[in-house]
Amino acid sequence: MTIAKPRQWFLLLAALLIIAGGCAALPNVAEQIDETPTARQPRQIVSSKGLLSPRKSQAIMARLQQSVDPTDILGRHTVVVESVTESPLTKGNKVTLLADGEATYAAMFQAMEKAQDHINIESYIIEDDEIGREFADLLLKKQAEGVQVHLLYDSVGSIYTSAAFFQRLRDGGIQVVEFNPINPMEARGEWRLTQRDHRKILLADGEVAIIGGINISKVYSSNPFHRKQNELAPIHWRDTDVQIEGPAVAEFQKLFFDTWLKQKGPQLSDRNYFPELKEKGKALVRVVSSTPGETNRIPFVVYVSAISFAEHSIHLTNSYFMPDDQILKALTDAARRGVDVKIILPGATDSRLALYLQRQHYSELLTAGVQLYEHGTSLLHAKTAVIDQVWSTVGSTNLDFLSLLNNDEVNAVVLSREFAIEMEKMFVRDLADSRQIQWDEWRNRPWFPRVREWFVNLFVRWL
Repeated sequence: MTIAKPRQWFLLLAALLIIAGGCAALPNVAEQIDETPTARQPRQIVSSKGLLSPRKSQAIMARLQQSVDPTDILGRHTVVVESVTESPLTKGNKVTLLADGEATYAAMFQAMEKAQDHINIESYIIEDDEIGREFADLLLKKQAEGVQVHLLYDSVGSIYTSAAFFQRLRDGGIQVVEFNPINPMEARGEWRLTQRDHRKILLADGEVAIIGGINISKVYSSNPFHRKQNELAPIHWRDTDVQIEGPAVAEFQKLFFDTWLKQKGPQLSDRNYFPELKEKGKALVRVVSSTPGETNRIPFVVYVSAISFAEHSIHLTNSYFMPDDQILKALTDAARRGVDVKIILPGATDSRLALYLQRQHYSELLTAGVQLYEHGTSLLHAKTAVIDQVWSTVGSTNLDFLSLLNNDEVNAVVLSREFAIEMEKMFVRDLADSRQIQWDEWRNRPWFPRVREWFVNLFVRWL
């Protein structure tokens, strides 16, 4: 079975839609930073018992600031982010780092097995393979036990999954919603092929949330047109999720239901979707999300602002690196002012075009002092960052135009010295499996790949 033709049609349709509708623009983050009053104080932090007083909120941030070298990532950056989102900073969260599919699936199955009231799942890809069937069997078992299951899947991401797979779930009582169906006749409101739900969220009893880059698939590719149905992964996939317990879970739950309602899902049964959440740990967590049609594109603002305010280190891992000019400028400016900027990118990928596009930016980054690495032992699919050893993010957001402009995305931003240390350890392990790109070698490479990368970059907004 060939996959070139479906992908070609998808890209052609996407290109025509972009041309017809005009090119959407990312927000000007520099302007937003300039327009945010310097003297403005961050909003109050939310605890398990509600909104903390300004004095208690400031004391928590002050203690966190004292645990690391001085950085504006906990000051000005926080204020800028809060100027574009209503999502609160919550305290008392336990955040567990989950590296790769085996650890993430184990945590997911444990959370689902323990669920007694409801399970909510949102995923870009749900495949009818070994992993997908294990999920389906367990979800049907829990539904039969009286646990209400809701499932959101993306129409394009799950294009190879048969209707029979989802009908089996519906027949078992599970409420299933297809996000933005490919068929325009089934559209719910305005239909746009490029609007996709790229989130990966699992919620159990409103008490546990697992989010990140991992789909429900033995081959959890980001782009369904880069894989054949049920093909095996050629090499190990390197990805990252987090499990969160505590007050932040309610924010993920709100996000899930917002999408469910916008997609006109079935009437929700009467369940305890927002239980009283006790504090489980010490991490501060903010849920950062984006929705097609929004003009502020919050994950983009968060990334550019965080990089702009970094003072010591930026350690970034991203699977589809096709940054716009603002991200490039933020990274190169940071390196030039002495920040330790290291970026791990794929050396192998499910998309050769994505590889050409990321390499188009190497010269500019390397000459500014950014250290670049290509992961060599796995197919890198993670989307993470740790900045100034206190600010971390894990989620579904790629640094490409589809993700930044069009997709539903979600990231967890974690403010915690302890969690940042775990993130740094993971980054060091990934560095050991990566090859550093040296400037002398890069500038002397053959002319053909240079021309190829330049040419492909002309179509970056369509890929």
